[in-house]
Amino acid sequence: MRRVSTVFVFTALVLALPALAAAQDIDKINGSVQVDAGQKVDDVSTVNGAVHISDGAILRKASTVNGSMDLGSKTQASELNTVNGSITLGGGSHVSGPVTSVNGALKLAPGVDVGGKLGNVNGSIMLDAAHVGGGIDTVDGDITVGANSRVEGGILVDKPSSWIHWNNRTPVIVIGPHAVVQGTLEFRREVELKVSDSAQIGPVKGATPVKFSGATP
Repeated sequence: MRRVSTVFVFTALVLALPALAAAQDIDKINGSVQVDAGQKVDDVSTVNGAVHISDGAILRKASTVNGSMDLGSKTQASELNTVNGSITLGGGSHVSGPVTSVNGALKLAPGVDVGGKLGNVNGSIMLDAAHVGGGIDTVDGDITVGANSRVEGGILVDKPSSWIHWNNRTPVIVIGPHAVVQGTLEFRREVELKVSDSAQIGPVKGATPVKFSGATP
């Protein structure tokens, strides 16, 4: 009986090895990180390097300092964030939580679904037929909610927190054809707000929408 039990336990451990390997973390300093197509990992992070996530990979969290991040199509994650780096999400990707950058652009391809907040301080934010469930925040970035995109939780363009503010340009906010923004669009600094005549938006505070027709303003 004891031998049977031992064999059973050994077999169970062997079968569990792929699952244990899938939960590994990947950490680097001064180097880029590559997650292969279909690979399953836990946390991915690097300093002074980029993060490349291939198609269909699954991870919990990815972060970079001084590096960009790009995810292939149909990837899955719970949280993404960068400092001094852009984030690009491939078509059909799903992030259940926030996607944030301090200084970097955020770009969502068609079919991308972000359940949490999408936000940065500096850098453009662009949605192309994508969905954001937790609202969009920025300070200096332009925002394009492209055609057929949907945003829940509104949009906030905040004023700079420091008295030293080098960027004097006015952010441009575009809500494209058949796009939907639910919640308040609040602007705590001067912006140019351009809204398609086929878009649907919530209440606007701090700006006057300028309507346009066609694909772009």
